[in-house]
Amino acid sequence: MSERAGFYDELSDEELLRYSRQILVQQIDVAGQLRLKNSRVLIIGVGGLGSPVALYLAAAGVGELHLADFDTVDLSNLQRQIAHDSLSVGQAKVDSAAARLKAINPLIKLQLQRTAMDQDSLGSAVAAVDVVLDCSDNFTTREAVNAACVANKIPLVSGAAIRLEGQLSVFDPRNDSSPCYHCLYGHGSEAELTCSEAGVVGPLVGLVGSLQALEALKLLVGFGEPMVGRLLLIDALGSRFRELRVKRDPACSVCSGTDQQVAHE
Repeated sequence: MSERAGFYDELSDEELLRYSRQILVQQIDVAGQLRLKNSRVLIIGVGGLGSPVALYLAAAGVGELHLADFDTVDLSNLQRQIAHDSLSVGQAKVDSAAARLKAINPLIKLQLQRTAMDQDSLGSAVAAVDVVLDCSDNFTTREAVNAACVANKIPLVSGAAIRLEGQLSVFDPRNDSSPCYHCLYGHGSEAELTCSEAGVVGPLVGLVGSLQALEALKLLVGFGEPMVGRLLLIDALGSRFRELRVKRDPACSVCSGTDQQVAHE
């Protein structure tokens, strides 16, 4: 296998066997698998959402995963954060997740960010990858990640889950018609809650995280229709899915100018 400045131009025999079931999918094939091998992805948060995201992207053969999380594993995390186990309690989440990912796929590369990032370091981290997955659990982080993605024109796959409700969307600043996170949510809710305050059911974050991983694969390989301009609403209580159309806000303070919210069903 040859490598030029970090770029791979072929798959090894081991990789062809490891990813054979995925390569059989017409929309991926060998060419798509090679694109995954040459891809870099940033995962913000390796908790409930970030766990399935990281596990599936590692298993799928994304060449380099950048994990960012300053938290440590707590016993209360284990009900839903499946990248960690009982022996991980007290460890940094990125270290616990890294051990699990390497056990699944030793062929991938990992970059670990164990401390909170400021605006400059976040911008640099976003600029270094092809796709960002926001798996955080607070509005402030989501806004900062969105701003960095807009500034660097990097696609953002955003997921959220609380109680028995989930949301998923893709924001692609390379597309002039794509809204950004701020177009949809503005300044957020005055009554913002986290999972530690409101609770969440484990399989729901697994569902949302798995969908985030799928959207990332579509963006990296270039197949299907990513959820740009669409918001998926998941009602786990009634097992119902609803989709809303979301338009770019021409007055958005992040991707356009000022600050308003526009969303159309």
